Amino acid sequence: MVPLSMANRPATMTKTATLKRAPALDTDAVPAAGRRADDNAMLKAAASLTRDLNVPRPAIYWGDMIGSALVGYAALFTAMAVSGWVALAAGLLAVLALYRAGSFIHELTHIKKGAVRGFRLVWNLIVGVPLLVPSFMYEGVHNQHHAKTYYGTANDPEYLPLALMKPWTLPVFLVVAVLAPVGMLIRFAVLAPLSMLSRRLRSAVVAKYSGLQINPRFRRPAPEGDFARDWAWQEAAASAWAIALLAMTAAGVIPLRAFLIFLGVASGVMFLNQVRTLVAHLWENDGEAMSVTAQFLDSVNVPPPATLPALWAPVGLRYHALHHLLPGLPYHALGEAHRRLATELEASSVYFESNHRGLSPLVARLAASTMRSSTLRS
Repeated sequence: MVPLSMANRPATMTKTATLKRAPALDTDAVPAAGRRADDNAMLKAAASLTRDLNVPRPAIYWGDMIGSALVGYAALFTAMAVSGWVALAAGLLAVLALYRAGSFIHELTHIKKGAVRGFRLVWNLIVGVPLLVPSFMYEGVHNQHHAKTYYGTANDPEYLPLALMKPWTLPVFLVVAVLAPVGMLIRFAVLAPLSMLSRRLRSAVVAKYSGLQINPRFRRPAPEGDFARDWAWQEAAASAWAIALLAMTAAGVIPLRAFLIFLGVASGVMFLNQVRTLVAHLWENDGEAMSVTAQFLDSVNVPPPATLPALWAPVGLRYHALHHLLPGLPYHALGEAHRRLATELEASSVYFESNHRGLSPLVARLAASTMRSSTLRS
């Protein structure tokens, strides 16, 4: 959703011991991604060819998000009501549909307020709060990932040099996502209300446990202005829901089986998003500032004819590299933008270097890179 590049659960990922960086490689062994000069022809073409695509279309946003949420919740309640293979199939459908609905959290960080009136409020009420990922957890965090001087550095909350780290970090990275719903329950049902009684605890909750991030060193500042008001009501709603959910389960109002199915589907959503996050970038930068073109080349497009990315990288996330070139472009315009650029640019353009065939080759590349880095260090 992404990171939901919900990629990344603060309750666990902020522990420095979770994803420990290995000792730095020799300079010659580290890819010179950050030193790649900008391709001005590509950057100019990307801007000029897509000027007419910058306006979000509310009908698409509303129809896609609400339709995905309705399918997801219908499948979730079906999984709770039946058993056997039908329940399993319904649970899988719930994961896919709610993952798509949840992925709109990424759009919320990029569309201007008021561009799709009421969308942020409704998304939080029907997706963000019920799944315990209100948009304040991502807004203000993801924006730093797109800052030209922050991407891939220690100031980027959504970046780790995974390709240069030890091989065991990859499975840990995925397992953390499976545990995320439990972490979110603790964050909202326990830590949120307790933090109202302790200024010190409140500071820790805001700084360490209020962002969908993967960089364990990132600390959030306290919110200000209008955003502080949005944060307050979203956190209060998520806290009330988390407490009610646990209380109703403890009292038997919600059957334990239904509660566990809800947690299982939520874990599936988080896991799928974490898999997507794993291949959203090549993760080959070890902290140096990067040019815009280098940032683009460290990011990934998985364009057609591949079909499965529509499921594991929905809501425009299959064009993640293009999104880093044009972060203000609505998700529904990315496919057309890619077609225009692919048609107009020379075959030798650096643009095509960001295109990849699918999930499996990307995972294999990342795993091989960690093995190679580990061997070079030994």
